[in-house]
Amino acid sequence: MKVALVDYDSGNLHSAQKALQLMGRETGAAIEVTSDPDIVRKADRIVLPGDGAFPACRKALDAVEGMPEALAEAVLTRGVPFLGICVGMQMLATTGHEYRETPGLGWIAGQVVAIDAPGLKVPHMGWNDLVIDHPHPVLEGVATGDHAYFVHGWQFRTTDPAHRLAHVDYGGQVSAVVGRDNIIGTQFHPEKSQAIGLRLIANFLRWKP
Repeated sequence: MKVALVDYDSGNLHSAQKALQLMGRETGAAIEVTSDPDIVRKADRIVLPGDGAFPACRKALDAVEGMPEALAEAVLTRGVPFLGICVGMQMLATTGHEYRETPGLGWIAGQVVAIDAPGLKVPHMGWNDLVIDHPHPVLEGVATGDHAYFVHGWQFRTTDPAHRLAHVDYGGQVSAVVGRDNIIGTQFHPEKSQAIGLRLIANFLRWKP
């Protein structure tokens, strides 16, 4: 099984690569960091990381010639399992509103808006307790109360509540995991979330939507 970790100069590739390779040894998955759309198009699993601002990440993704089209062909047409991490998850939305209105991929309807948490520090940074909203194969063995590591000032509000699989409380309910069909995304960093994050990654590598 070949897993494409998409390199578009906008993600913490080293940590994600190490975590994927660790779990890949258990699941028989070969991890390839790539900016080649042809490799992404033919992959058996795709992981899209993302750090920084939504508009910058979207611009960087679009700047890799053929990459948005390769992602759409693999994920939407072929049904390849897809994992978005942090801003890689946020770009699944219809629109991002950070700095300026920016179109997302539109794979999961919703808006990326600022976290409104009076009295709390923003960005939301550090460990927080997950609340599972809907069971999902990629969340098997992950329970309400488990800790995950977050670094973000913007949140994904899904149009359909069924697409929010988990949340955390931070001045209100903030999406932690979103998903539909063969697509899933985590606002937190599974590669930095110790045992829970590694469990989620292993589940993703075994997942057969």
